[in-house]
Formats: sequence, C-alpha cells, structure tokens
Amino acid sequence: MLILEYNRPIPVQVGQLVLVPLYSGVRAGFPSPADDFLLKRIDLSDELIQHPEATFLMRIKGHSMAMAGIDDGDIVVVDKAIKAEHGKIVIACIDGEFTCKRLYMINGITRLQAANPDYKDIDFKDGQTLEVWGVVTSCIKQF
Repeated sequence: MLILEYNRPIPVQVGQLVLVPLYSGVRAGFPSPADDFLLKRIDLSDELIQHPEATFLMRIKGHSMAMAGIDDGDIVVVDKAIKAEHGKIVIACIDGEFTCKRLYMINGITRLQAANPDYKDIDFKDGQTLEVWGVVTSCIKQF
C-alpha cells in the first residue's frame, strides 16, 4: 500500500503591496492603437494566489514537465490548501528530493507522470511514502 502524506501549510510574511499596471488585451497579430489603454492596476498576488497562508514558490530545474508548459528555470506557484487529485500537477518529495510531476491516481495505481517522453514516470513500491507538498496553480516564465 502506498502512503500519501501532505505537508502542512507554511506561514507567510506579508510585505509592501506592489500594484502592477494591467492593460487591455494585447494582440499577438497586428496591433490596434485603439486597444492601448490601461484597465487598472492589479496586485499579482491577487491574480496568482488563492490561499496566501498556504502558498509558496519553487524554481523548476530540469525539463521533465516541458510539454505541460513548465520549463527549466520557471517559477511555479504551489498551493498546499488544494487537494492533490488525479491529473493535477504537484510538487512532491520522494526519498528526500523534490520533483514536479502530474499525479496519476486510478484504480489503486499511483504514480507521478513526466510531461516529456525523455523522462520516466515515477512508480511506487508497496510501503513507499509519497509526500505531496502542494498543487501547482501557475507558472511564471522569464524570457
């Protein structure tokens, strides 16, 4: 039997609020001067964080989740308050090492699936512990 453990939420220190300008829909095709206006200023934490006291960020290392849009160097937003269910991308700790994978839980089979065919899925042996730290809710990219 696989043991599925959840790590407890961590406290968060709240800093100074930073409001970032949000502009209306930016076209990926031909630009329209009529669309160049400021809608409002937003707090990115309001957009990216549903449960502030249970949310943390992690930088991704590696390419195993590339086909899920999560690349080497990206920062993922991880929410510990969301239940880890089949199909969700999670941060898990296995044998003392963190990994980011899609959770597969069907018919008593639990595994962590890579989103890149160059990487193997992680299958668990009887009695092995899968420690889920949280569910990935967003991915922040830098170019």
